[in-house]
Amino acid sequence: MRTAKRIEKLPPYLFAELDRKVSEAKARGADIISFGVGDPDLPTPPHIVEALRDGARDPATHRYPSYTGMPEFRAAIARFYSRRFGIDLDPDEEIQPLVGSKEGIFHLPVAFVDPGDVALIPDPGYPVYETGTILAGGEPVLLPLEPDRDFTPDLASIPGDVLDRATVLWLNYPSNPTSACVDKSFFDEAVAFCAEHDLVLAHDAAYTEITFDGFVAPCALEADGARDRVVEFGSLSKTYNMTGWRIGWVAGAPVAVEAIKRLKTNIDSGIFDAVQRAGIAALDGPQDVVAENIATYRRRRDLLCDGLKSIGIVVEPPRGSIYVWAPVPDGHTSGSFATHLLDTLDIVVAPGNGYGPTGEGFVRFSLTIADDRLEEGVERLREGSR
Repeated sequence: MRTAKRIEKLPPYLFAELDRKVSEAKARGADIISFGVGDPDLPTPPHIVEALRDGARDPATHRYPSYTGMPEFRAAIARFYSRRFGIDLDPDEEIQPLVGSKEGIFHLPVAFVDPGDVALIPDPGYPVYETGTILAGGEPVLLPLEPDRDFTPDLASIPGDVLDRATVLWLNYPSNPTSACVDKSFFDEAVAFCAEHDLVLAHDAAYTEITFDGFVAPCALEADGARDRVVEFGSLSKTYNMTGWRIGWVAGAPVAVEAIKRLKTNIDSGIFDAVQRAGIAALDGPQDVVAENIATYRRRRDLLCDGLKSIGIVVEPPRGSIYVWAPVPDGHTSGSFATHLLDTLDIVVAPGNGYGPTGEGFVRFSLTIADDRLEEGVERLREGSR
């Protein structure tokens, strides 16, 4: 049988490839230490689990959920934005719950990118920005994120003929994979740029709550003029250790939120209400877990960066995210270094070129690995360099 041409354009998904390599190594008996996928090893806090349990036992949650999400969950998201960023959002017009933020990130191009349109995509960046654009029939145009610009795009260098066809600009800070951070002035400039060229600014805000050393990440909706131009994708996954729960949201410009809402009513039937009740417990409940997570990731960050430095790989400790973006040693490519670590040390890292061509020369280490395993991984790196 013949598959659709749009499927043939898709590259293998990076993390699916990592899973395959790990499975092959384990099959040969290897003791794998994986710094690959950013999936928190820490458990979901008990009060959130209890909210799910109680909700699942309530027969009222056993029927179809609302397409637009529980009003109580939308209100909890609005309270989060008010408390954290001083932004008052309309829960009915400016917030839409999602089956994980990845779902909304994938669907935004369906709502805003017609065949032949351009989406401006950070390179390196989360692969779904590009694959969602491809499946919508659009053209991804990659914006190089270079170290000498602190991994921010040079918007002024985008050719005019590209901007004439562009409809969306994707941003993600703190960044996956580079862990770069920005301040509010960057978003002010980006929003002004998007207003000048009539673009939607789509900000993937999965890591705003995981920052270090006194840095507090802004959100794109704080920028001047953002409310008519910006949509932000939020997630409970990394902040509250809820990757498997599949719950997030899109917030911001009412036209964009309505478009995604209309799309979703034709595609899915919403989020299990018991999971939304757990989401309310996460956002409105005790926030100790957030501080505890930050302390854990900071400790792991420092341990890993010190270990990398001891083998000659110098990395500035990142101010945010759950990743360390490290240059590969001289004589290696991203792929060859990742393969070397797997074949000789049974260590898995994500090759930087899997996030875009400008990621060549780097690998990504995730900090979502138990402390004892991370310490062993660092020791393997030291032993392997002798």
